[in-house]
Amino acid sequence: MGMVFFLLLCLQMNTTSFAQKRTVTLKIVETSDVHGCFFPHDFINNSDMAGSLARVSTFYKQLKGQYPKSTLLLDNGDILQGQPINYFSNFVDTLQHNIAADVVNYLGYDAETVGNHDIETAHSCFDKWAGELHCPLLGANVINTETGKPYFKPYTIITRQGIRIAILGLLTPAIPNWVEQTSWTGMRFDEMVSTAKYWMNIIRQQEHPDVVIGLFHSGAEGGITTPNYAENASLAVAKEVPGFDLILFGHDHTRHQLIIKNNLGKDVLCLDPANNAQTVAVATLNLQKEKGKWTVKEKQGELVDIRNYDIDQDYVKHFEPYLHEVSNFANKQIGNFAHTIYTRDSFFGNSAFNDFILNLQIKLTGADISFNAPLTLNDSIKQGPISVRDMFKLYKYENHLYVMRLTGKEIKDYLEMSYDQWVNTMAAPSDHLFLLESFNTGSNERGRFKNFIFNFDAAAGIDYNVDVRKPNGQKVNILRMSNGKPFEEDKWYNVAINSYRGNGGGQLLTLGAGIPHDSLKSRIVWRSQRDQRYYFMKAIEEMGTVDPQPNHNWKFIPEAWVKEAGERDAKLIFK
Repeated sequence: MGMVFFLLLCLQMNTTSFAQKRTVTLKIVETSDVHGCFFPHDFINNSDMAGSLARVSTFYKQLKGQYPKSTLLLDNGDILQGQPINYFSNFVDTLQHNIAADVVNYLGYDAETVGNHDIETAHSCFDKWAGELHCPLLGANVINTETGKPYFKPYTIITRQGIRIAILGLLTPAIPNWVEQTSWTGMRFDEMVSTAKYWMNIIRQQEHPDVVIGLFHSGAEGGITTPNYAENASLAVAKEVPGFDLILFGHDHTRHQLIIKNNLGKDVLCLDPANNAQTVAVATLNLQKEKGKWTVKEKQGELVDIRNYDIDQDYVKHFEPYLHEVSNFANKQIGNFAHTIYTRDSFFGNSAFNDFILNLQIKLTGADISFNAPLTLNDSIKQGPISVRDMFKLYKYENHLYVMRLTGKEIKDYLEMSYDQWVNTMAAPSDHLFLLESFNTGSNERGRFKNFIFNFDAAAGIDYNVDVRKPNGQKVNILRMSNGKPFEEDKWYNVAINSYRGNGGGQLLTLGAGIPHDSLKSRIVWRSQRDQRYYFMKAIEEMGTVDPQPNHNWKFIPEAWVKEAGERDAKLIFK
């Protein structure tokens, strides 16, 4: 009897000890800014695609095989725009499920946060997509103005092996600076830090989670900053809102792997996998259960390059009929180009590529002046037949077209800010022509440039020089209207401009031209009903054969300095 009692006592002690020291490893995988890179085929270039969710699927299946009961797969938004497959699903084949919902459902994502490019598709698209998702769509600071409550679910609770995991979703509040208000009617976008504090209190008091994760479609820091909010506030939330174990973020298309100490001295793991499903963020949280409570004992993060992983053929095969439909759409011929045009030319002066867009905007609107920037670093449209897919190289985004009323002084100040972000102030011919980083960012929207190239606006309709020897704010000298009439700084002009810029994107109208953000709407005198790419496509169909030529209406001076410096910088940028 004594021996039995002793054995039972030992068993009880071992069981208690095991229960007290039970450990679990959580693996949390994040994708962000996928932008339609669902399959290993680039429908724009009609070529193989690096990365894509087809390889993410392989990676996640392998990870789930190792940790079958303790993995989570999360997406951080900007999934509805980027490739022809998105455009086809969003605006052409609208009766079927949105492909961005079907791939998320197939892969078994546990939660999704809404992104700014998702909102840009407008209610008719993103509301439908949200209803088709099998996982919660998060956005605690996206507020329904009628109810005062979140338009999307603010957070979700997921359980793995008895561990309660709270996931709070936030979206950058800078939407009104980029997106036409009709796309987000009935919504407002609250500041992130205060919203996170509010919901953290609710989550801790009502849900009693063991782990709290932030899933934020907002970059690390910087971007548009106003007295009321910051565009990129993920690190601010990490520092100022205690309670997060892990923050997974995105939007800035930049890889980040950081440990941030919050204002209580606790470590917050912060990861950002950048864009286009070439990298995934993987967080490893080791938890131990002691006296009935789970505690995070260790956290590690890594950014995993998935470009060399095998393609999940079962995943691709499942969507083959739809891929065939999209290929037929993308391959439809709409015209011919008489010669090849290149985006890279846009950085050095007049460019057949950029000027073609500038001239189309004037033709479509009857405006006096037109603004546009290159949207990709080094793309081209080849001589010969042009198909729908080429239109996504000509114009990357689903911006609408505006005509805005600007004074001559505002036009000059606007261009001054544009070129100040683009061009160095040269003291000698040996200096750089451009403002460059010492390294290649790996981004098609920056490359070696210090700033985003989609803010490098040039103009048509006016003749001007850009003197690279002059200080910032004094480089641009507008000579005349391109029709020979005088350009007057105190005169009003109609300016063709995309909706991203017209709503304040890049801050060229606000910080540059000095127009208060709340006055921008009153300056808009015409809006297109559909996206620019649609109208460009129709224009090319009408023209049949297109022969784009540079306008030769502006140039950098002094030309001898610029020629040498431009050749040197071109080797650095384009290798």
